[in-house]
Amino acid sequence: MIPDAHPSSKSPLFLTGLSGLMARTAGRTDLLVGLVDGPVIVDHQEFAGAHIESLREQDVADMDADDAAALHATSTAGVLVAHRASRAPGICPGVTLVTRSVFSSPAARSSGGAAPEDLAEALVDLTDAGVRLVNMSLSLASGRHDGHRAVQQALDHASRRGVIVVAAAGNEGAVDGNVVTRHRAVIPVVAYNRHGQPGWMSTIGPSIGRGGVGAVADGLVSLGAHGDLRPFGGTSAAAAIVTGAIALLWSELPDTAPGELARAVTAFSSRRTSVLPPVMNAWRAFELLLTARR
Repeated sequence: MIPDAHPSSKSPLFLTGLSGLMARTAGRTDLLVGLVDGPVIVDHQEFAGAHIESLREQDVADMDADDAAALHATSTAGVLVAHRASRAPGICPGVTLVTRSVFSSPAARSSGGAAPEDLAEALVDLTDAGVRLVNMSLSLASGRHDGHRAVQQALDHASRRGVIVVAAAGNEGAVDGNVVTRHRAVIPVVAYNRHGQPGWMSTIGPSIGRGGVGAVADGLVSLGAHGDLRPFGGTSAAAAIVTGAIALLWSELPDTAPGELARAVTAFSSRRTSVLPPVMNAWRAFELLLTARR
């Protein structure tokens, strides 16, 4: 029987099999989880007790920041490392979150679109800092072909180091894919509702369906500006849920190889042909990994 840390059978965390894992662990501090996003409001009171490290001064946002990039990053961080008494999910508050903003100017922070070159640099920085798992949920601004090649090379670098990258599939409501969601090191994530249906805005596609996974993100609340909370959903929230699940699995089973862990979480099958991935069952992934060890 799965222990239930979240009593509502309709909660996103219950519907993705996370309740049992959250009852077992809050995550290990020696597991470094990278956040490629905007600057995080690290002084938010709901981060009390969290282990948050920033690679640069500009990776931290002021308490009163309310631009798109800071709000998005802070909400994503809240899904991961807000304290367990918070109304934000706080899936893995015991891990060490390493933040790296990809926005180099106020205009970029307001638009929320990251240049491919900035994304590539952030991925390399986090990989070289020793992270094992990266959460990424942002839109790529249009750029030159060599910018996308730089992202490919950065993902190759992460893959060689055994880093798992979890990326939001996007909210364009299209059948599509890009240099990120097609990469072998990436688990693309689609948002589902509480009835098991994909969100109508979620981007889907062959590479997403083949190697990705879904997560229920309906009705989530996470951290916002001025110490407040705010609604948070879509594929960004779904990706953070999957990242949190992988962080707990790796905390419980730290010797698991990255490929083995990714296959368990995505229920990967080489025969899968749908453009839609299945909804994650984190507890089932845990059972599969335990069985493999026996």
